Amino acid sequence: MPSSIATHLLKAAAAKPLFSPRAAQIPALPRSPAARRPLPQPVQPRLLTLPTVLTIGRVAAVPFLISTFYMDGPWAATATTGIFLAAAITDWLDGYIARKMHLGTPFGAFLDPVADKLMVAATLVLLCTKPLETSLLTNGPWLLTVPSIAIIGREITMSAVREWAASQNTQVLEAVAVNNLGKWKTATQMTALTLLLASRDPSLHVQGALVPPGVALLYASAGLAIWSLVVYIRNIWRILLK
Repeated sequence: MPSSIATHLLKAAAAKPLFSPRAAQIPALPRSPAARRPLPQPVQPRLLTLPTVLTIGRVAAVPFLISTFYMDGPWAATATTGIFLAAAITDWLDGYIARKMHLGTPFGAFLDPVADKLMVAATLVLLCTKPLETSLLTNGPWLLTVPSIAIIGREITMSAVREWAASQNTQVLEAVAVNNLGKWKTATQMTALTLLLASRDPSLHVQGALVPPGVALLYASAGLAIWSLVVYIRNIWRILLK
């Protein structure tokens, strides 16, 4: 009898191990609240920042520039010059704000050169269609046409080059980045057009004296425009020949 009891106990012990796999498992620790939080999503840049709003304002000012240019009245020429001067100032201001306050956006980077080209091209066409009646421009009506064609042609060509460079590698894209030569071109261009627009203002007693420096600066900006285009093409050519 005792032997049968011992045999029964041994069989029961063999059927039920002392340490079951389930009992040996370590319970999972509860996750902390920080671990349960979702990962932060990348912040998307705002579409309408202050620099972008200023750039959109330049685009919207083009129709007003054209309208006031063909209006009669002593205030029309002043308004035209004021609109262009405000556009030239905001052209510098939006870039400054974007850099200092880190408000640059891809949309703003795309729209800024478009606004500049629209304003400059519109002003050049306006001045060619209705030049100031001075002895300098009367004897040489082509004086404004030649640099205007050079500047507009350069901008069209440069836009096509940059569009092509965007589809190439990074080195080609960096070769057409804005340089100091392009900045000097823009500065002389804006100054020349401001002087030529102001020379139409009858309220200015020195309006006739503004034409020669305005024409000279316009030719200087045209020369810088062509020069900068040659520099960009040369940089691209060097990269392609490597």
